[in-house]
Amino acid sequence: MATAATGIIAPPDPLAGKQTGTESSLSNWAGDYVTNMLGKGQALSETPYQAYTGPLTAGTSGLQDQAFQGVAGLALPQNMGGFTPQSFTAQGTAQQYMNPYIQSALDPQLNEARRQAEISRMGDAARLSKAGAYGGSRQAIMESELNRNLMAKQADITGIGYNAAYDRAANQFNTEQGRGMEAQNLTNQYGLNALGRQAELGAVQRGIEGEGIAADYGQFKEERDYPFKQVQYQQSLLQGMPLAAQSYSYQQPSTLSNVLGSAGGIKSLYDTLFGPTK
Repeated sequence: MATAATGIIAPPDPLAGKQTGTESSLSNWAGDYVTNMLGKGQALSETPYQAYTGPLTAGTSGLQDQAFQGVAGLALPQNMGGFTPQSFTAQGTAQQYMNPYIQSALDPQLNEARRQAEISRMGDAARLSKAGAYGGSRQAIMESELNRNLMAKQADITGIGYNAAYDRAANQFNTEQGRGMEAQNLTNQYGLNALGRQAELGAVQRGIEGEGIAADYGQFKEERDYPFKQVQYQQSLLQGMPLAAQSYSYQQPSTLSNVLGSAGGIKSLYDTLFGPTK
């Protein structure tokens, strides 16, 4: 802008008319509603945490407790392992199994043969006495023949008896060995089943315990995060508010700019600094 007195053009103020701030406020129609809502929201956000004090998990049932106690009380066999078979031909083994058969079956037959021979000898002696030949050569021949027959019969009984005793002893030995192996297998199976059942119910117990720990940890995190969630809740109350009414402020021209921009401003400034011109 040029003045009539000096012809100097005053530069415009560069900050004049620049927006310096903005202030928003609630629309008049929503002010009371929003204010009331924010008050209620603030009151709710300041409510203390209300913890759930009931059980967090179902726990174990009565039947499960009985099962746990029963399995825990199982006595595992101490003789689990492999079966070591014995040999029938080992020293003394065959005699051990044969002697009961010999005593119960063979000895009675031998005794009976001797008894029958003695009966025959007594009968022969009675007949010889009646004939007046007792003590003679005829009696000696008869007793010799009787003894030979007794020994032959005892030999037959003994041979057949020992063969039968050996076979029966071997069969009994094999039967007992088979039963011993079966008993060992059953013992091992029982022990393994008991261990497996204990491990199975132990896993159930661990699962129940883990469920309780997870529930307790979840409850802890919920209580720990509660204050942060309340802050987020308060923040959410301000989202989407009807902030339609706004006012703006602008930079006003400076005093120097007003002086320089007014009519005669340069001359007045010159007169002030150097005195009036003539």
